Amino acid sequence: MTVEVVNNAEETQIAEVVLAAQSQDEEPKKIVKSEEEEEESKPRTVEKSSSYKEESNFLSDLKDFEKKALTELKSKLEEAILGNNLYKKDEPKKKKKNDKALNENAEEKENPVKEEKDKEEEKESTEKPAEEEAKKEEEKPKPEDEEEKEKEGDQKSVNVEEKSSEVIVVDKEISLWGVPLLPSKGSEGTDVVLLKFLRAREFKVNDAFEMLKKTLQWRKDSNIDSILKEEFSNDLSSTAYVNGVDRQGHPVCYNIFGVFANEELYQKTFGTEEKRSHFLRWRCQLMEKSIQKLDLKPGGASSLLHINDLKNSPGPSKKVLRIATKQAVDLLQDNYPELVAKNIFINVPFWFYALNALLSPFLTQRTKSKFVVARPAKVTETLLKYIPAEEIPVQYGGFKRENDSEFFGEDGAVFEIFIKAGSTKTIELPAPEVDSTLVWDLTVLGWEVNYKEEFVPTDEGSYTIIVQKGKKMSASEGPVRNTFRNNEPGKVVLSIENVSSKKKRVLYRYKTKQSSSF
Repeated sequence: MTVEVVNNAEETQIAEVVLAAQSQDEEPKKIVKSEEEEEESKPRTVEKSSSYKEESNFLSDLKDFEKKALTELKSKLEEAILGNNLYKKDEPKKKKKNDKALNENAEEKENPVKEEKDKEEEKESTEKPAEEEAKKEEEKPKPEDEEEKEKEGDQKSVNVEEKSSEVIVVDKEISLWGVPLLPSKGSEGTDVVLLKFLRAREFKVNDAFEMLKKTLQWRKDSNIDSILKEEFSNDLSSTAYVNGVDRQGHPVCYNIFGVFANEELYQKTFGTEEKRSHFLRWRCQLMEKSIQKLDLKPGGASSLLHINDLKNSPGPSKKVLRIATKQAVDLLQDNYPELVAKNIFINVPFWFYALNALLSPFLTQRTKSKFVVARPAKVTETLLKYIPAEEIPVQYGGFKRENDSEFFGEDGAVFEIFIKAGSTKTIELPAPEVDSTLVWDLTVLGWEVNYKEEFVPTDEGSYTIIVQKGKKMSASEGPVRNTFRNNEPGKVVLSIENVSSKKKRVLYRYKTKQSSSF
């Protein structure tokens, strides 16, 4: 006896009940089957199931060793900020530069031609008596008022020197991603940020502290805090963008590798080292924009969901793209720790596994544990585990359309039904009011069904109107959107015949607009 394993938790539980019943007598088995059929025939609202959960940032949820590490890191950070020791000192570098210049001057003075040396010695011999005379003159007693002035001048210069050496400017406003880092300020976001560095370094305090210092130094040297004001080429916006949120409210960032199959864009982005640096800086800007959408507080959505679309990607044959990808991964991993909750790779081709093996040694175990891989046939099914249908773009099998004015906010809850292999199901959308417009979205995961749409009037004497003629939908079909304006009460009936050998999952939503609404 074979049992089909499905992803939906509720269906799995039903399958387990069926198995248990089959091991007993026939009567319970029939009852369970009828319940299953009845349950599947009813449309149900898609719930916000949690396929993954971000690690808690509440102090009470941390383990003892994690609390201890956080306390130690806060102490080190407080000391470093108040002691002005967080950043590398620029003064020694300048001094070294000056020393070098002084040494060069000294070498020039110490290596004159012999004639000049003789002249100096001759000059010295003539000036010596004059210096001795001047020395005698200085040793003569001076008037009291002149001595007093000189003392005052000397004292003043000493005070200035002492004052300049004592003044230490302490920047207590040091922040990261808009969160104050000085622990004594008591910002609730400080723990959230510090926990990201601790988790990235497995709660090794010294390693986490060094990582934080390097990140802050990199931001200072690269002037990252002003990167949001910089302007970049519009072409780059097609390579990555933020669109919508997942089931837990994390912003979703889509990285589109297929655009680099265009040779012109490829050369424009990676043609020279300067262009590659420009691309990496733009990628940092996108990351900073994404972080602005986060809620860096305990309980808030404090990380992103990354979708990496490899459809039509040039792949590892493009050496420069491979190098730039690795540079981007290193940059984000080193300076934006634990800011990506999941990294989902979709439309994955065969070469991805070879590239993944290449990059794998450079990734931490935590980073690799966040990877999810989906082949082309499983894209929508995989994304639905993490993102609601209304937030998934239509090109990936969801209902989200650009500049869509039909559905927004809580408008139009998404329902789902399941259709067994070889069976037909109908979905009825009520239209009881005359002169109203029905709008609906529908998708079948993997399609391979026959589909049609009709308007059936309430009055049996009226004619049924064909809205969409029946047609076979291939596996590559995208979501359907249609509208119908009725002149009499009735309902729109959507018929789906499953002609495949597998059970199908159907998602749909609809809304009714009265004539006064438009």
